[in-house]
Amino acid sequence: MDARHLPARHGALWLLGGFALFRRHPPLMTALTFGYLLTVIVVNLIPKIGPFVLPLLLPALTVMLANGCRAVEQGKPFSSEIIGDGLMAQRVGLARLGGLHLLGSSLLVIGASFLGDPVNLNDGISPEELIALSADMAILLVLASPLLMAFWFAPLLTAWDGIGAAKSLFFSFVASWRNWKAFATYGVVLIFVAAIVPGVILIIAGQISGSLLTILNTALRMLLIFVLAPTMVASIYLSYRDVFAAAPAAPSDTDG
Repeated sequence: MDARHLPARHGALWLLGGFALFRRHPPLMTALTFGYLLTVIVVNLIPKIGPFVLPLLLPALTVMLANGCRAVEQGKPFSSEIIGDGLMAQRVGLARLGGLHLLGSSLLVIGASFLGDPVNLNDGISPEELIALSADMAILLVLASPLLMAFWFAPLLTAWDGIGAAKSLFFSFVASWRNWKAFATYGVVLIFVAAIVPGVILIIAGQISGSLLTILNTALRMLLIFVLAPTMVASIYLSYRDVFAAAPAAPSDTDG
């Protein structure tokens, strides 16, 4: 599987393209995103087994998201056939990916358990605790990065390209590594848009008026939920299409 080596600016283009895709059909993109989030929340809340079942389902849920994004891009209405494209044909590979995701997530949780004790933010935080917390977060990010890189493209490589679970993880990791500059740009732009800009706006609003701060806080939350979340969902699909040249066309109504 040949992965393209893209310049850093493509990380920003994925988010811009994701926003453009969201603007094509906001109701469908919002429904797709919230359907995914609701499924994740409900499954995770299942007593005892929820946190173990969720990693098993995430590869299939990721494919369904991408199928929906592709349908919006191609101007096709949502249907069970389009949303479920690739799931049955590659159910064994996706199931194996889910098992590997559960294994990787479990190892990550075990690794995180060796970090420092949780900090109670309600009691305030000292400079020493802040430094320790920042160090733990940096270590956790380093530990999680290989898992994220391996699974970023893997579900779509399996569902759309018919690549086995182990090979899809390998190709996804290599593709992510080759395009680390684009992913770094993606992360920086995302942090800037989702955290820095809203934070600056709220700080300025707080200096002007408490009422203005409350209004803008609510408005920004709505923007992050109803605009940024679907944009991020679309950007994952676009990153796959960009790195691996072109995603396969969705099946036509006459395909059987």
